[in-house]
Amino acid sequence: MLAIDPSDPNPRNPTALSLFTGAGGMDLGFAKAGFEIAWANDIDPDSCETYRRNLGNHIVCDDIGRIDLAQLPAADVVFGGPPCQGFSVAGKMDASDPRSRLVWEFVRAVHVIRPSMFVMENVRALGALEKWAPLKHALVNAYERLGYEVVVGLLNSADFGAPQVRERVFFLGSRLPGVPPRLPEPTHADRWVPCRSVLADLPPPGEDGNEGPCTAEITLARYPVLRRSPYAGMLVNGQGRPMNLDRPAPTMHASMGGNKTPIIDLDQLNGNRSVPWIVQYHRAIVSGDRIPGEGSPPPSWRRITVREAARIQSFPDSFSFVGRKSSQFRQVGNAVPPCLAEAVARVLVSDLRRYAQPRPSTSGLVQTLQLPLFTRPERPSGNGLLTEKNLRATSTKQPSRMPPYSVR
Repeated sequence: MLAIDPSDPNPRNPTALSLFTGAGGMDLGFAKAGFEIAWANDIDPDSCETYRRNLGNHIVCDDIGRIDLAQLPAADVVFGGPPCQGFSVAGKMDASDPRSRLVWEFVRAVHVIRPSMFVMENVRALGALEKWAPLKHALVNAYERLGYEVVVGLLNSADFGAPQVRERVFFLGSRLPGVPPRLPEPTHADRWVPCRSVLADLPPPGEDGNEGPCTAEITLARYPVLRRSPYAGMLVNGQGRPMNLDRPAPTMHASMGGNKTPIIDLDQLNGNRSVPWIVQYHRAIVSGDRIPGEGSPPPSWRRITVREAARIQSFPDSFSFVGRKSSQFRQVGNAVPPCLAEAVARVLVSDLRRYAQPRPSTSGLVQTLQLPLFTRPERPSGNGLLTEKNLRATSTKQPSRMPPYSVR
């Protein structure tokens, strides 16, 4: 039995298992919130080596489908972010993409491990687009049939102190009686952090402390896609746009490393230009005073480095990445911002400890409530993949109505 004993002068920290771990952004946030990560798993060798370098040797590099989940240690929480490329608007949004089915591997893990709580993270589209509503309902229904109360909501990393606008959907579940799952309250909703604040003090690209320069060329698009904002649309080659340094950065994507890497204007960063060059250029094109694609961008433009992307994701400078530069950019872009993960984890820690506090019993004595016994249900039949089809055979419960979303 796992229990947080309030009478213990040195109570243990809550424990967690990490799935689809990547480089460990979510793990770093959970560890800062007070969790002990007992086990982690990812299939990417570079991500696993990055994890070992920064967080410990308790990560297993293997396909989760080949792991006997029943042999894993018991834990208070299971968390992770199954691959999202099949759901992302940045991808093909293909339901038949094998990676789209990995959300059911996460459900299977919850089914086998039976944690007190779970956290599953994914791209905004899974929580917000009508295209994915049937899957979203199926996932909630599956968790409810396993005995969990579930809440689903969108969280923006900028609302929690990251200098980046990055919305993600979170599925939170609890099977603790009287302790429903809760989303964290924003800490920075009215005071977003501009990306300038984490970029201004770094040394030049390639020097110690600002590793991983991106050398992809920047050219002006001959046939630009214009939007009202000069920081939107496509005014340059590729999808790596100039960043407005006085606002949080746009979402860091796993496809960074080439011409999809965001652009920084050093003149704007250093205060050498009152009006950013991109604003002047956009204005001239819209007014017809300049031909699109004519000339070159200013020499003060360059693409951001791996370290700059990591700072925008809220990774500390002490966190280093392993592998080729493209792999490092991918690890950074795939990560859950540690500051957002920490905010989610702190709510879980609070609820786990609150559940374990002494409460009056009906006999007038004080009773200590402990976390539930971790029981191991039988493994699913067939290939072991827990799907909505398999669950339907065991229950006739109707899908629950989804809670409202809070979208900026």
